[in-house]
Amino acid sequence: MTGSPTPRDVDVVVIGAGQAGLATGWALARQGFERGREFVLLDGEPAPGGAWRHRWPSLTLGTTHRVHDLPGLPFRPDSEDAPAVESVPAYFADYEHRFQLPVVRPVRVTAVRRTGQGAFTVETDRGHWTARAVVNATGTWTRPFVPRYPGQELFRGRQLHTVDYRDAEEFRDRHVVVVGGGASATQLLAEISRVTSTTWVTRRPPVWRDGPFDEDVGREVVATVEQAVREGRRPGSVVGVTGLLTSTPYVRDGLDRGVLERLPVFDRITPDGVAWDAADGEAGRTVPADVILWATGFRAAVGHLAPLRLREPGRGFRMDGTQVAGEPRVHLVGYGPSASTIGANRAGQAAARALRRELRPGTPLARSA
Repeated sequence: MTGSPTPRDVDVVVIGAGQAGLATGWALARQGFERGREFVLLDGEPAPGGAWRHRWPSLTLGTTHRVHDLPGLPFRPDSEDAPAVESVPAYFADYEHRFQLPVVRPVRVTAVRRTGQGAFTVETDRGHWTARAVVNATGTWTRPFVPRYPGQELFRGRQLHTVDYRDAEEFRDRHVVVVGGGASATQLLAEISRVTSTTWVTRRPPVWRDGPFDEDVGREVVATVEQAVREGRRPGSVVGVTGLLTSTPYVRDGLDRGVLERLPVFDRITPDGVAWDAADGEAGRTVPADVILWATGFRAAVGHLAPLRLREPGRGFRMDGTQVAGEPRVHLVGYGPSASTIGANRAGQAAARALRRELRPGTPLARSA
């Protein structure tokens, strides 16, 4: 579907049509919800692909964490060297077409509110939808996080987040401070350090993990993040649980070249660089910088849910599976333990089954894929 139809009543509005939204749409259709009439996907992007439409051009399929198949359609790229920014959106477009998913775009959701009849009004820049249930599948890409440090506004160089990164060549002959301890930080550091000098800073010392990201590691990550969301805390960093995998090609390359030597995060930013205050008998130090690259992650894009007042004091959502605890008709897919490609697939199916039970009690459930 394209354009914006007349605002309508549906059983389920899915907000977002990236991996999490598409998996949920597929699962809703499998559970018997009629496409377009009983559920719809509202997507803020002008074309398929979700956040993958905005990845930097040098990110290839071989250097991403694995892009897991969407349910029902294997992802079979021609080459591991293909740019992810082209291959994944093309796959998503094929998926939408193959399963005739009712995606309406571009539609920006601004607020979700309860009605007086036990339903929800989904307010958008293209009119309003009303729904008996809402699945939020907006991910994090639209909410880059940049921490605050004293002197930040005085820095005379360039500051950018990973969402703004395109190519290492633009930093040639400029000293770049990369801030962050995750996969994006190490990948971009390895790339940028091939054309210019770099400094890497992180809040905590990196934890290096040998071996692959196998099922045991995956279960460890999911269990840790699930515990956080059950308690209403913000989901933690995946890297905080898994560590950085030394088997990853760009990590091996960075370690071999000695560019992954980390400093603790600075205390303040100066007009010409970053600085550490004196501590424990050691003198302070400064590092000149032309560029500060904030590889400091993202926050969940859930501001439009604020009128529902579902957040806990810890600013997270207390979750029971995919549903917000105490609110069986609001589900978050791609949040917390499902904030991964394989996790989103499973969560989308779980949410669809739960909504089938909630909205159509007594109706048999379809099997999972």
